[in-house]
Amino acid sequence: MITQEDPKSPVSESYRGLRTNLMFSKKDSSAHVLLISSPGPGEGKTTTIANLAITYANLGKKTILVDTDLRKPVLHKVFQQNKKTGLTNFLCGELQYDEIINKTDIENLDLICSGIIPPNPSEILDSVKMKDFVNKLKTDYDVVLFDSPPLIAVTDPYILLKNVNQFVLVVRAGVTERGGLERVLDTIKHTDTNISGVV
Repeated sequence: MITQEDPKSPVSESYRGLRTNLMFSKKDSSAHVLLISSPGPGEGKTTTIANLAITYANLGKKTILVDTDLRKPVLHKVFQQNKKTGLTNFLCGELQYDEIINKTDIENLDLICSGIIPPNPSEILDSVKMKDFVNKLKTDYDVVLFDSPPLIAVTDPYILLKNVNQFVLVVRAGVTERGGLERVLDTIKHTDTNISGVV
């Protein structure tokens, strides 16, 4: 989390530039609801979303980061939280909304971990309760950021696209496969989502 550890570095400034571009590209005054994903694993989507969340929080925006990677979640490790209490516990009716929100060490930034990994992630994310949950977040926060699984592997990110107003695709030179990226871009064309930008 370089934006927290070294906020004056050129890399931190790049994340602030990304935040500014996303703010200017948004056309209405509703809450920023962003999904950040990548074609495959290990391409930097979680690093990007964690640092971007910090830059929004530093701007004074009430920000929440939600780990919707219900297969291989990692945000709980980044922020040193317990992943066993989180989104899936709420969606399955085990916990209340307020019980899954974690405060972080960063002012204005809250975190919701993934919760226990369920047998049916896609169905849970496509539920009415998930839609109501996103609408609740929109009223409580200025910025809502979703970290999702890789686009090439599962349908989960495409389900989440229905609930967001901005989508950022992360690719990594020398790692992202051209064929995989082309398949992802082709699939996105069949949704109602436009790519806000590429990192």
